[in-house]
Amino acid sequence: MAVEFRSAVRADAREIARLFQISSEGAADYIWSQIAEPGQDLLDVGALRYARDDVDFSWKNCLIAEAEGEVIGMLHSYVMRHDPFAAPVTDPVLAPYAGMEIPDTLYISSLALHEGWRNQGLGRQFLAYAYDRANRLGLNGLSLIDYAANTGARRFYERHGFRIVDTCQITPHPMIRVTGEAYLMYRP
Repeated sequence: MAVEFRSAVRADAREIARLFQISSEGAADYIWSQIAEPGQDLLDVGALRYARDDVDFSWKNCLIAEAEGEVIGMLHSYVMRHDPFAAPVTDPVLAPYAGMEIPDTLYISSLALHEGWRNQGLGRQFLAYAYDRANRLGLNGLSLIDYAANTGARRFYERHGFRIVDTCQITPHPMIRVTGEAYLMYRP
């Protein structure tokens, strides 16, 4: 079955949110739970979040993989810049990640494929797109955060030139599906 890669459109926001739920091991749901109205469905919150335009977490920063008109995966990435005026992160679950960034890189916040579409070379194609985008923007490479518990993803990234450059301890929370360490990974 042929797979097509295309830029996301605003109408993809719900599928983007669904794929973030897969790749984030519960972190997306945790973040969305902090901003949800009482009784609001978390996927609805995520869809609204990715339907925005002028923010990093926008549909505009997504590349979609599609087969027979169905979204099967996506890559979400944005330019990581140092912000000396950023407010300190005080949320105990998110605070460990606050220093886990490499300025002037293209930060891959999500690379996700629906089950059944993995191990077919699509992740490699997404990474090739990201690397080309980073080069076009004059950035110093790619960065991402991965979980130590996700050994398959770590091996995939290492095979494609990423190296662990920093670690932090994951703060346990019932919504977070992994424990242990998180890795900041970088590919020049």
